[in-house]
Amino acid sequence: MEKRKLIWYWIITAILSFCIFSGGLAQAIQVKGVVQGFKPLGYPTYFISLIGVWKVLGVIAILVPKFKLLKEWAYAGMFFTMSGAVISHIASGDASVQIIAPVLLAVFTVLSWYLRPLDRKIIAL
Repeated sequence: MEKRKLIWYWIITAILSFCIFSGGLAQAIQVKGVVQGFKPLGYPTYFISLIGVWKVLGVIAILVPKFKLLKEWAYAGMFFTMSGAVISHIASGDASVQIIAPVLLAVFTVLSWYLRPLDRKIIAL
């Protein structure tokens, strides 16, 4: 069972990492379509780059071995970012298909966190 759990961890983490990293990179360099997608939310343009850089750094923290406490913070940040995206879309009246991706990524964040191997967890003694 442990091997199956590890396989699922890497599948889910790979999908999560690809989606968050590519989206974060597009935000960091302010790709035109991404900037347009943020307009209905009312956030300032600099916020897009800020969130993008933090997403890229969060993915790196999750994938790099060691740094268990940093991984915990990265998972929390990803979950807060994705749940915040859902709430922002709903609050701005832009809650159509725009909330599907952040909902799925929030679920993948929780699954990746839950399934991570022992050597990536902080174990309280």
